[in-house]
Amino acid sequence: MRLASEADLDLVEVAPNAKPPVCKLMDFGKFKYEAAVKARESRKNQTNTVLKEVRFRLKIDKHDYETKTGHALRFLGAGDKVKAIIQFRGREQQRPELGIRLLEKFAEDVAEVGIVESSPRIDGRNMVMVIGPTKTKAEAKADARRAQKDQTRSRGNKQRVETDGESAELNQSLADNLSDEEKAKLEQVKGSDD
Repeated sequence: MRLASEADLDLVEVAPNAKPPVCKLMDFGKFKYEAAVKARESRKNQTNTVLKEVRFRLKIDKHDYETKTGHALRFLGAGDKVKAIIQFRGREQQRPELGIRLLEKFAEDVAEVGIVESSPRIDGRNMVMVIGPTKTKAEAKADARRAQKDQTRSRGNKQRVETDGESAELNQSLADNLSDEEKAKLEQVKGSDD
């Protein structure tokens, strides 16, 4: 107790059930604050993976397919899972191999950011395949934050360069407006400073 009061710290009982009980000298307010910061940080990194859907028809056009693939790439890049669904209508239901071929092509196109979690299977009139991201949601958010910081830094540097150029132009235009006598005096002052 005396050591704690001399050091202006708190005496905290760490393990009350131990024989003998264990106590520690620490600043309890600082300890509670650091524990709260750690808890907040761990909650910030904890995210839920969302399942996003991309719906196709068997007779999808090339541009529409590329648009849907672009959406899926964006979802997977953000750390979400993608559920690719092909809707069959009428006679299309009798040709499931075309749907399997389309989903395999889709899986190849998004292979750089996702992996197939469940292979194509028929579910009523639909064929379904789930693709999971290669990055976790937390990694994707951290990468996005890092990219945003880099972008704002580069923007700030660009603005500084532009401002410096404008001030140099302003100084030049002021010097152009001086008379010959004033220019000579300015040169003398510059020469004496060096």
